[in-house]
Amino acid sequence: MKQRLMMSGNEAIALGAYEAGVAVGAGYPGTPSTEILESLTGYQGVYTEWSVNEKTALEVGLGTALAGARSLVTMKHVGLNVAADPLFTSVYTGVKGGLVVVNADDPDMHSSQNEQDNRHYARAAKLPMLEPADSEEARRFTSLAFDISERFDTPVILRSTTRISHSRSPVSPSGERRPRADTPRFERNLKKYVMIPAHARARHRAVEERLLALAEYAETFTENRIEPGRGGFGIITSGVAYEYVREVFPDAPILKLGLVWPLPGKLIVRFAAEHETLYVVEELDPFLETEIKAMGIKARGKDFLPRTGEFSPGLLRRAFQAEGKTDASAEGLRSSLRLPPRPPTLCPGCPHRTVFKILGRLGVTVSGDIGCYTLGVLPPFQAMDTCVEMGGSVGLAQGIEIAEGIDGAGETEGAGRTAAVIGDSTFAHSGLTGLVNAAYNGRRILIIVLDNSTTAMTGMQPNPFSGERIDGKPAPAVDYRTLAAAVGLADGDVAIVDAYKPKEVEEAIERFLSARRLSLLVVKGPCIIWKRKRERTTDKRG
Repeated sequence: MKQRLMMSGNEAIALGAYEAGVAVGAGYPGTPSTEILESLTGYQGVYTEWSVNEKTALEVGLGTALAGARSLVTMKHVGLNVAADPLFTSVYTGVKGGLVVVNADDPDMHSSQNEQDNRHYARAAKLPMLEPADSEEARRFTSLAFDISERFDTPVILRSTTRISHSRSPVSPSGERRPRADTPRFERNLKKYVMIPAHARARHRAVEERLLALAEYAETFTENRIEPGRGGFGIITSGVAYEYVREVFPDAPILKLGLVWPLPGKLIVRFAAEHETLYVVEELDPFLETEIKAMGIKARGKDFLPRTGEFSPGLLRRAFQAEGKTDASAEGLRSSLRLPPRPPTLCPGCPHRTVFKILGRLGVTVSGDIGCYTLGVLPPFQAMDTCVEMGGSVGLAQGIEIAEGIDGAGETEGAGRTAAVIGDSTFAHSGLTGLVNAAYNGRRILIIVLDNSTTAMTGMQPNPFSGERIDGKPAPAVDYRTLAAAVGLADGDVAIVDAYKPKEVEEAIERFLSARRLSLLVVKGPCIIWKRKRERTTDKRG
């Protein structure tokens, strides 16, 4: 009897990659994608790394693929924005070994600063995208994605969402790992891999030809399937929305799409012709609906289904019942229990609390960043004024300082007391370029790095400042003073203080703000949860 396991979607993706013979896994931690790479690290014969950011991770993965080995690159939805530059051009270069980019969207923004729908990236970049509906499909689709990548000479995006990534469902492992056909070796191919304009023009034509071939492939792709049923209407759906539809309408005819780009136009037309009324059920944007209507097919969806937030069986049931579809009969479980609200807050003992308390008391304009320290915007601190994207704190602080110091002649005098607050992992991810820019352009802001020795928000992953790699092995830690000196900061404009010595922290902040020069303050204090985990691990080993 074949073994079956209960796995999360993230664990299943890692398993599927391992079974497909993946050689390299690279990524940057970001909820809901983090556990994929952590799970993959547990398999023998696979190299894994937390890259400094998503752009670098994709470049590592592409280099691996160009050398003929299979690579998996993981990130959350906003991470794909960071990786978009190499992504678009990797479609031109193509691959030799398979390259699968896992993109985990976060509908309802459980842990994100926006709610973008990254299916648009597949259309814009002109590459195929697969979307699993449960953990077993996550395993199987990962393996399929590698096959499609090599067959069509293209990167492939595997799109997950929070519910797919974190929900557990039965998985049937194949029980074997695909052997490598040959030894990875990069072979020179200037016209294919060097994207100067003359080469890129020819490659663009190849991309368009490939997209047409992929559209034909989509028509016979077995994971695009019609599930017959009864009723006066048909439903087109994909991903986790399929599970909700099937729960609410167990007997309805459904066209379930596994390959969501390019779409199987002929299959959609055939399905639509069989039903007088057609509904498209999809979370976030009307991606499928817009394409289906562009084919001249009448369909309904976002005129009565929301464009924001997550779907649920209850939401679909209410929406369809309001449309008079009373055969939405399957009732979901209900509970009368009402839990008290639990707003997020910085942990008791968190080293960041001291800094936000001081900044709030001093009335400093604080340009914040992405991390658990973003909670400094909430009571009781309310000591953060902006938060846009990873690394954005350093750049935004510079813009605020410039604007507040502009006089009639257009000169800048740095009128405000402005500080950028950023975590150690985020500083390595995309804050360093902001530091270089500030030094180069003579800015006069205070950059505060909250170094808690880990990437706390996404589950205690190491980073280039923490001194270890994804597998726990030691790594050189970036030295703050050497880094600051390299961009031109004097030794007196750099300080490293203990987060648990509030008097020293406050004195350093006051001193640097009064100096009105570019300065770097590193406030070090280990994450209280990370520290306790380390202590427990040490006790067990000791």
